[in-house]
Amino acid sequence: MNEPSIQIDVDEATAKGQYANLAFISHSETEFILDFIFLQPQNTKAKVLSRIITSPAHAKRLLWAIKDNIEKYEARFGAVRAGEAAQAPSESTRFYQ
Repeated sequence: MNEPSIQIDVDEATAKGQYANLAFISHSETEFILDFIFLQPQNTKAKVLSRIITSPAHAKRLLWAIKDNIEKYEARFGAVRAGEAAQAPSESTRFYQ
């Protein structure tokens, strides 16, 4: 059975992307909210650059896809050093660069 193909267009501004070195992730029973932020060194204030709101099922599929891509990256380029994971995750989890 052939999978239907999906054509995805990306406008120029979106294709350039935005750099984020901080993310806040929170959730309710029905959705996950991912806020992406760029925090400049020695600055205590930053703005959310992008907010993604998605379902728990899609968030889990995203987790799997990111895990798969990190494994492929590490197989090619070596281990990614990212420090220790948070000891006690809170309702909102913070991830730094």
